This record gives sequence, C-alpha cells and structure tokens, in this order.
Amino acid sequence: MLSQIIAVTSVNLRSLRERAGSSAVAVIGIVGVVIVFVGVLSIAEGFRSAMKTVGDEDSVMVMRAGADSEMTSGMNGDHARLIQDKPGIARDAQGPLASPELLVIVDHPLRRSGTGANVPLRGVQGRAFQVHKVKIVEGRAFEPGRNEIIAGRAASRQFTDLTIGSVVKWGENQWTVVGIFDAGGSAAESEIWCDAKVLQPAYRRGNTYQSVILKLASHDSFDQLKDALTTDPQLNVTAIREPEYYERQSQTLQTVIRSIGFAIAGLMGIGAVFGAVNTMYNAVASRSREIATLRAIGFSSVPVVISVLAEAVALSAVGGIIGGLLAWLAFDGYQTSTMNFQSFSQVAFAFAVTPSLLAAALAYAIIMGLAGGLLPAIRAARLPIVTALRQL
Repeated sequence: MLSQIIAVTSVNLRSLRERAGSSAVAVIGIVGVVIVFVGVLSIAEGFRSAMKTVGDEDSVMVMRAGADSEMTSGMNGDHARLIQDKPGIARDAQGPLASPELLVIVDHPLRRSGTGANVPLRGVQGRAFQVHKVKIVEGRAFEPGRNEIIAGRAASRQFTDLTIGSVVKWGENQWTVVGIFDAGGSAAESEIWCDAKVLQPAYRRGNTYQSVILKLASHDSFDQLKDALTTDPQLNVTAIREPEYYERQSQTLQTVIRSIGFAIAGLMGIGAVFGAVNTMYNAVASRSREIATLRAIGFSSVPVVISVLAEAVALSAVGGIIGGLLAWLAFDGYQTSTMNFQSFSQVAFAFAVTPSLLAAALAYAIIMGLAGGLLPAIRAARLPIVTALRQL
C-alpha cells in the first residue's frame, strides 16, 4: 500500500507542469487569502506587542478602586502622598521611587491624513524617569515649572508638529517640544510628557492625579504593598502590575481586529476552496484514463485518494508560503496608529508578522487545500474503470 501511494503521488506531482495554468489559479487564490489573513492579524499582533512591553513586572500602577483605566481613575494629592508611604516600595536617598501622574487627552492632527486624533498627554514628576523604562534620545528632558513637553518616538513620527522646537497649544497653555524619548517600541512611545504641576492648572484639575506608578522594593513585595493599600481605610484604591494593566487595555481592540480578520479570511477562504475544487476536478478529469489504468493493474482506491489530496496540499502549501512571504515583506514593521477603545486615546505601533502568525496562515492554507481536494479525490477513487478505459 505504501509503495502504491508513493508511486501514484510522485506521478501526480511530476505532472503538475502540464497543468500549470489551472494550478496557478488555485495557488493565486490561496496567496490572496493568506496575505489578507496575515495582514489583518498582524495589526492585532503589533498592537498586543506594543501594549505588552509597557512597564515591567516590578512596577505597580495604583488607581482608584473600580477604575478600569487611568481615564476613569482619580485621586487627590494627599492620597498620592499617602500611597508613597506604604511598605514594599523601593527607596533611595531622595525618597520612594514613585510617580504620581495625570493623564489628559488632547486633540492633535495625524501626520499622514491631517485628521484630528486623541493623543495622551501625561503629566509626570522628576521621579518618573527612574520609574519608567524611557530615555531621552533627542534634545533634553522638560524643566519643572515650564511649558515644555517631550514626545515619544512613535508620537513624533505619527503626529504633526512634534519635532524639537515646535510649539503647540493645548488647554490654556502653549507648549514647546524640547525632547524625544524612546520606550523600547512600547505603547508609551505614543504619549507626550510634561510637568504634572504645569498640566494641572492648564486643565483646571487642581491638586489631583489619576494614578501613582511605584517601583517595588523586590519582585515579591507586591502582595505586601497591595495589602497595605487595600486595608488602609483612608484609601479607596487598587494595585496592579503595569504589564498586566496594559495587557488588559489591549484586549478589546485585539478581539475586534481578530474577529474581523477571521471573518474576512473565512469568506475569502470559501472562494479559494472553490478554486482548489475546480483545479483538482480538472486534474482528475485530465488523468481519468491514467487512474483507470492504475486501478486495472491492481492499484487500490486509497493511493488514488491520497495522491489527489497530496497534490492539493502541495499547491496550497506553495500558496501559503508565497502569501506569507509577501505579507511579511509588505506589512512587518509598518508604522501606524489606532484608537484604543478602552482608553479613548491614539496608540502608535508597528504591524508584527510573527513566526506563529505565519505558521497559522500556512496551516489555514493547507486546510483550504484539503477541503478543496477532498471531493475530487473521492470522485477519482470512484471513477468507473471500464468507462475510463474505453477512452484509450
């Protein structure tokens, strides 16, 4: 049986050049599906990667209890100071490594389209540079008490007038861009930073903040800190590790993008399957006498079925590989931005065509090939031997 399968399958594959036209139709159909599949899902992968790399496991975000994002959180300055006195926080000669922060959304045009977008403007204090994983790569940091801002590298690329020396007007202030910072490609690069004490009066926020970012004394200090915060009757706050917070912030958009991607790929996949069915039916029809001859000299129907399926899988695999390569060349690293529905702010990120995504696309292509080759394979196995041999 195995020798028959190998023999029939090898004959099938060697004859592909004789059916190059119809085979190319099936391959091109699968290439198109794979490009769309990878292209759409690479958006979700890139967004997830940008959000996942924000912060580190030893940083904790403290917000008002019940808040699902910084935008729905809030606390006064006294509570922010009380939070910084809790045990489990890293300290140095200057005090606790803590950064009370205020986040507002400003309307600013995108560089490519010129349309307005919600850009996060974060008010921080000097300790923020020791708490967050950011570094100034152009210009300098803002000076406390001055209307100066620094822009994330991604924000500088995606939005207009965010280069060093530019002046923009938000709230009741005019702001001068004095620096560009890098955050390792994370979503933090979509933000603009300034002095919190300058941002508060600009938006009439008084002495309030929306979160406090803390550096843990050790990786195991989280439970100690969380217990101290949640059991203090003066506070009504919750604590969460930074990576976990930003991972949650990306879930809604990831779900939406993946749902759209699978829906589009599914609809296109149906068309690709019909193309594969047509191609394989033509292949069976053109080889009906050959198949009948093999059956007449003792070959069973199983090798015939497997040979047709193997041809369909080979064509789909070629289409999957070509489509994956084209999608990688076209989309991987492409810079864009989108609205994060949970924070209502624009997030700049790069499309990410990952190995796992390419593997999933190849598997999908092979499934389409198997689906398209199944009915023609059954027809080939049931082909009447006498009828086919009369054509000789």
